[in-house]
Amino acid sequence: MPRSSSTSVARTRLVGLLGPAFVAAIAYVDPGNVAANLTAGARYGYLLVWVLVAANVMAVLVQYLSAKLGVVTGRSLPEVLGERLRRPARLAYWAQAEVVAGATDLAEVIGGAIALHLLFGVPLVLGGLITGLVSLAVLSVQQRRGQRMFERLIASFLLVLTVGFCAGLLFSPPDAGAVLGGLVPRLQGTDSLLLAASMLGATVMPHAIYLHSALARDRRRHDAAVRVRQGVSVSEASTDRLLAATRWDVVCALVLAGGVNVAMLLVAASNLPGRAGTDSIEGAHAAISGSLGAGVALLFAIGLLASGLASSSVGAYAGAEIMAGLLRVRVPLLGRRLVTLVPAVGLLATGISPTWLLVLSQVVLSFGIPFAAIPLVTLTRRVSLLGKHRNALATQLMAWVVAGVIVVLNVALLTLTITSR
Repeated sequence: MPRSSSTSVARTRLVGLLGPAFVAAIAYVDPGNVAANLTAGARYGYLLVWVLVAANVMAVLVQYLSAKLGVVTGRSLPEVLGERLRRPARLAYWAQAEVVAGATDLAEVIGGAIALHLLFGVPLVLGGLITGLVSLAVLSVQQRRGQRMFERLIASFLLVLTVGFCAGLLFSPPDAGAVLGGLVPRLQGTDSLLLAASMLGATVMPHAIYLHSALARDRRRHDAAVRVRQGVSVSEASTDRLLAATRWDVVCALVLAGGVNVAMLLVAASNLPGRAGTDSIEGAHAAISGSLGAGVALLFAIGLLASGLASSSVGAYAGAEIMAGLLRVRVPLLGRRLVTLVPAVGLLATGISPTWLLVLSQVVLSFGIPFAAIPLVTLTRRVSLLGKHRNALATQLMAWVVAGVIVVLNVALLTLTITSR
């Protein structure tokens, strides 16, 4: 086979292995991100751009380690932890992971409800129910058509929300100098720190760490099954090939998701400061309509709806994998989706500001990140688990720096919040 032809075949195969990271990336552009990023841009302009950039760099490293664990070991992070923890510790760990999953589900259902209200005037409670039911249909694709079709469907949602959230930049480009100034790390008091933690919690998502390892595990099994059917041996070389594809998958997916997050903040920083009512998504939508036109506002609402529907499905998928790995109990995805929908709809019925619930959910998520990131960093350095694919010294040092930054930020957030009262 000519060299150019073999290179083309290799590239085609590489593209065919992409996908798991794009499912995980939906968690990085869910409605919680919308609330946190719009609030940050409206209140502080370009001040917190650096938070999103730093968080996305952290996310690339963390998600790659998660995927690597799944590819090399053939097990998810919850499964590996479930094997190593004694029952009391396993139950406690599962409880905190479920709190994180609940906060995630809250954000996603509320986001879909707000989008339906903006687009069609649907009451929030009914919108939450519709979001949950549509996510059931999305999950049924995974159950009936398999992971590959599910990945393609989620990637389609990702494309829609990218267009919806980035459209405003075409009509109102941000100030380049101000954007560069926003890359300088700094804060302005406790409220900006609260938002920074919220943005971090919305960007480095605990449930995405758990889920990505499971998606990578399933991709390894699928690839192995295909190679066996083709009469090709499953060797160490195939693991190396999967890891190479995984690196491309993670970088491409998270650069896209990170760009969408930054775009949301820039749109808010350019158009929303000083406008009344921008402390809520509904108010921000109205301000975007007034500043950029009804067409851009419509695209924004469609993007929010795509975000809510896709991320709600991915969140339920993650929760099921967490329970299966830690408790060794596999609840049907559709049944879990119905059960976890109840608290989110109940909170919508209380009348509490949906945007405030979204921001608060992201703060809860930021406190759940160390419980996912620290075990991940610890496990991926072990020769007994990953062999030659264990973390190199430089990778391990960077991973500990990331975990340390997350812990320090959360401690500072808690301290400042308490002392400011």
